[in-house]
Amino acid sequence: MGESVDGLLSAYDYHLPEGAIAQRPLADRAAARLLVLDRAADHVEECAFREIGAFLRAGDALVVNDTRVIPARLRARVVEAPRRVGSSVARAPDAAPARSVEILLLRETGPGRWRALVKPARRAPVGAALGFDGGPSGPALTARVVEAFAEGERGLVFEDPAALPAHVAAHGETPLPPYIRRAPEPADREDYQTVFAREPGAVAAPTAGLHFTEALLGDLRAAGVAIVPITLAVGVPTFRPLREERLDDVRLGPELYAISEAAAAMLRATRARGGRIFAVGTTVVRALESAWNDALGGPRPGRAETTLFIRPGHRFRAVDALVTNFHLPRTSLLVLVAAFAGRERTLAAYRHALAAGFRCASYGDAMLIL
Repeated sequence: MGESVDGLLSAYDYHLPEGAIAQRPLADRAAARLLVLDRAADHVEECAFREIGAFLRAGDALVVNDTRVIPARLRARVVEAPRRVGSSVARAPDAAPARSVEILLLRETGPGRWRALVKPARRAPVGAALGFDGGPSGPALTARVVEAFAEGERGLVFEDPAALPAHVAAHGETPLPPYIRRAPEPADREDYQTVFAREPGAVAAPTAGLHFTEALLGDLRAAGVAIVPITLAVGVPTFRPLREERLDDVRLGPELYAISEAAAAMLRATRARGGRIFAVGTTVVRALESAWNDALGGPRPGRAETTLFIRPGHRFRAVDALVTNFHLPRTSLLVLVAAFAGRERTLAAYRHALAAGFRCASYGDAMLIL
């Protein structure tokens, strides 16, 4: 027998007009549109995001990702390139004009050591030294390329790691995704953060949370809904496009998540009293499903890495409802949503949203799946 269509990446493709991808956020976050998909009734309805409280009730828990996006995109120049001498590599100053590279810091792997995405990676082989501009006085800091990985990733060692945070704060750019076809603007530093962002470390926003305002969260609390923060530092595994046609061949890289004792206790209490768990975003789903323990009746507290790839056939144990944005075709995010709602039902909802003029991707509108 042939492989089920649900197991093929091509089954998660659809036509996404470029004009449907939101390039800027709305001034009023909660004014975004919300498409509500009721799985049991196989029905969709449209409303404003600020009306989401109508679909929650006292005793439910809304789980949010409190990770904070760092201005992780930096500009650098190759100030020293390796030179081959026989079978060894010797370091020598680059005689050619300094070549610029773009650096996206991904995660700290040790004191002064970072894994980063470098573009173009061919300009930064192992042994190259990178200078990060600090103004007329020259490079503010330098880093050495010490490892090369697939997909343009590099291991960097900073010569003065204590200077890095200030340089990132002063010169780093908001790492907007490539489908936002404009340069980052000063307003993006806060627009591309959720109102509950607390824990620095993400290089992409958990975008389903961008629609919430402090006022809306206050209304939900007043209605008896618990707001439960957990953390997943959004990195490359979340936003990198899939290339494997067979979903069985997909392997996601690790991302760090953390669930506090208090959050775990709140979620155990929610389930014990019959409340529902609403996950705000696919990152929350992955963290909760990775940490869930049936014997505990909730997630295991603590810090861990997840490589979980959720695809159709996954048995959801932690999540009863999902708040999510409209994702690009052929991505692990869309596959996760399809696993939760059903592939055909998900794609039908996307067709409805596009026909109705919903805005897609990071700064776009939202979907609630019940």
